[in-house]
Amino acid sequence: MNTELTLGVLGGSGLYELEGLENIEELDVVTPFGKPSDVLIRGRLRGAKPVTLVFLPRHGRGHRIAPHQINYRANICALKQAGATHLVSVSAVGSMRESIAPGDLVVPDQFIDLTKRRVSTFFDDGIVGHVAFANPVCSDFASALVHASREANPGVTIHEGGTYVCIEGPQFSTRAESLLYRSWGVSVIGMTSMPEAKLAREAELPFATLALATDYDCWHDGHDAVTVDAVVATMAKNVSSAKNAIVRVARALPDPAKSAAHGALKGAVMTAPAAITHDAHERLGWLLRSTPNLR
Repeated sequence: MNTELTLGVLGGSGLYELEGLENIEELDVVTPFGKPSDVLIRGRLRGAKPVTLVFLPRHGRGHRIAPHQINYRANICALKQAGATHLVSVSAVGSMRESIAPGDLVVPDQFIDLTKRRVSTFFDDGIVGHVAFANPVCSDFASALVHASREANPGVTIHEGGTYVCIEGPQFSTRAESLLYRSWGVSVIGMTSMPEAKLAREAELPFATLALATDYDCWHDGHDAVTVDAVVATMAKNVSSAKNAIVRVARALPDPAKSAAHGALKGAVMTAPAAITHDAHERLGWLLRSTPNLR
């Protein structure tokens, strides 16, 4: 097992203000897909076994990039190139169940992708690939994240499993939409974990989402419809819980070789090696080097 594991973290800029994080450096990265949302922050957590973390604020510092405008491909590529071996997506969500209260944390194991305008694959323009995606979350990593979240946050309710429905945004749902999604049995609703999960699988990165419930969307008759003010107020409380969980899980990362993401590209590329364009090789060299017959 590779002992040099690195946790990539997608989320708000406040997440990398961790106690014990040292040797902090900023990485200004340009990828074949353009620039990511912001500079990456890389640092080491002190301890008997130091751990490397790489952070990227998906909306940019100051929250200046809307969910539908994020360069998701550049973000995942940049984290992979910076050495990430695991990827956790920290995401504010609305609760679609009475049992998931604002302030709770959820580690979903399934997704429904309702996004409309986002590029959700690295494979286009000269190369075709189809990765298996029945189980989009790495089960070992998700279990480690649940365990870490519970250990690090006594008194906070952590929900294991459930479905995250990802909408395009930037608007919140209509009441009719919210009630429809509830009828599907989903657990939470958000705007960012897709296509992050799809791209992480193509990049062969074990992936999990730490969803921070901030509201009841607009389906709940007993609560006000979701507003930015309500989201921000609850999110401020959730960030502390998320930071605690990140520190704990960073020290307990599972073996990536046992993840469904490991070797996800094996047999996934349909294009004959001789037919892959030069541009595609240039664009995906960082990815194809793990697939020997396509180098």
